[in-house]
Amino acid sequence: MAAIEARQAVDTATEIETEPRLIVEPGLSARVASIAEPVIEQLGYRLVRVKVSSADGCTVQIMAERPDGTMAVEDCETVSRALSPVFDANDPINKAYRLEISSPGIDRPLVRKSDFDRYAGHMVKIETEIPIDGRKRFRGLLVATEGDAARIRLDHKADTKKDDKKSDDTAADDGTEFLLPIEEMSDARLVLTDELVTQALRREKAAKRQARTAKREQRLRRHKSGQAGHADSA
Repeated sequence: MAAIEARQAVDTATEIETEPRLIVEPGLSARVASIAEPVIEQLGYRLVRVKVSSADGCTVQIMAERPDGTMAVEDCETVSRALSPVFDANDPINKAYRLEISSPGIDRPLVRKSDFDRYAGHMVKIETEIPIDGRKRFRGLLVATEGDAARIRLDHKADTKKDDKKSDDTAADDGTEFLLPIEEMSDARLVLTDELVTQALRREKAAKRQARTAKREQRLRRHKSGQAGHADSA
């Protein structure tokens, strides 16, 4: 029943070509992701990230999105209804837990190459699994992707943490570019900026307009179908 509702909720008539995540979670979160991802993809959504934390005893947070990057409250409810019985059957967590489905948010994680392509020109924070040129943390402008790597131009001036003090060494790094393999990143996410918020609001408005248009077209088709049925019965 949940799967049927989900297919009706997702406005797509064709099978979505899946794109693998290049940044994935380790340990228990990886086990949860291996169970959740096929279900989420079957519904027409994409898995973004899984995080198992000790919040409220134990919380399993799953971030998901539509292929266009949006995720409404109704979408979260659809995914939750579909995943709950699957988790009950596979039992990925050996204790009581709370399942939380959410959108990626504005300062979202970047996990696929298309994420890096989509948000080129925005500020990002990246942490690599192994040091690159003596460092594992990078903060700066996402310039572009080159193959399966992302080019970053360091820029710490946009750091909004008031308590952070930029050292002379960090200041000297600003403007330096690094080409970072995406698969070697342990975490990558957007930095919340005014430009990012503006873009997110525009995207949200566009998604709402598209949804309203789709509903009007659906009502029109139903109306025409009803008229055709009356004509046939006459």
